[in-house]
Amino acid sequence: MQVTAFRGMRPSSQLLFSIFIIIVCFLFFLFVAVVIAIPVFKIDSLSNLPNINNLSDPNSIRFLKFFQVVQSIGIFIVPPVIIGWLYHGKITTYLMLNRKVAFSSVFLVIILTIFVNPAINYIGVLNAKMAFPGWLSGVEDWMRRNEDNATLLTEAFLNVDTLGGLFFNLFMIAFLPAIGEELLFRGVIQRIFTDMAKSFHWGIWISAILFSALHMQFYGFMPRMLLGVIFGYLLVWGGSLWLPIIAHFVNNGVMWLINQGKIDPSIEEIGATPESFYMAIISLAFTLLTLWLIKRSSYSGEKPGILKFKQ
Repeated sequence: MQVTAFRGMRPSSQLLFSIFIIIVCFLFFLFVAVVIAIPVFKIDSLSNLPNINNLSDPNSIRFLKFFQVVQSIGIFIVPPVIIGWLYHGKITTYLMLNRKVAFSSVFLVIILTIFVNPAINYIGVLNAKMAFPGWLSGVEDWMRRNEDNATLLTEAFLNVDTLGGLFFNLFMIAFLPAIGEELLFRGVIQRIFTDMAKSFHWGIWISAILFSALHMQFYGFMPRMLLGVIFGYLLVWGGSLWLPIIAHFVNNGVMWLINQGKIDPSIEEIGATPESFYMAIISLAFTLLTLWLIKRSSYSGEKPGILKFKQ
C-alpha cells in the first residue's frame, strides 16, 4: 500500500513527526518488553521492576540485556524503517542502503578506524579532564555518577563465561548499535537537518552532537562526537549507509575485543598522553586523507551532500 500523504513535508515537520514516531515505537516496545519479561524473568509485578537493577543478580543482568536489545530495536531500527516508508516509499533508498559498496571502500573504512584511534584517544583524555566551576558542582557530580553507572553496567554485561554469552554480547554491544544508531542518526536525523540547513556539513555536525548526547556519557562526549562526524562524512562522501555501519561495527567490535582481553588494552593508550599532540594531529591528517580517498573512489558526479533518490 502506497502512503503519499507524508511526502513533501517540510524538514521541520519531518523532524517533529519523526520524534513522534520514535516515542510511539519506544512506548510500544517498552510495553511489549514488560509483558514478555514478567513471566519469562519471573517478576512478580510491575512494582518490582525498579529492583531489577541489582547488578549482582544474574536474573537482573539477563533482564537488562533483554531490555537493551528490545530498546535498540524499538528506538533505533523500527522507527527509521517506518520513516523511510512514510517519507519516500522505498525504505532502502531513503536510508541509502540500496547502493553496493566496493571492497576497496570497505578496506579503506577499516584502515580509517585504525588511523583515527590516536586522535580519539587524545581527545578522550582531554574530555575526561573536564571540570566545572564550583557553582556547577551538582551538575558535575551527576555527570560522573552517570559515567560510573554506565561503566558498572558495561562490566556486568561483559562478565560472561560461555561462548553463547560472548556472541550475544557481540550482537548486543557491537552489531545492534552499529545498525540501529546509523539508521537513525545518519539515515534519518542527518538527512533531515541537512535539508533544514541546506548544508550537509551542518547536518553531519548536528546529528553527531545529538548522537553523542544520547549516550549520556559526558566524559566521553567529544571523542564520540568526532566519531559521529566521521560516520556522517562517510555517508555523504561514500554514498552508502553501509560504510558508516561498517565503521561503527568495527569500532564497537574492537572495544568489545579489548574488554574481553582478546586485544591488548594498551592500544587505547596510543595518543592518550598530554605529549601526544603531534601524534593526534598526524592521526587526524591520515583520517582526513582516508576520507578523501573514500570520497574519490565513491564520487559519482552528484553534488556531495545532496541526497538524491534513485527511483
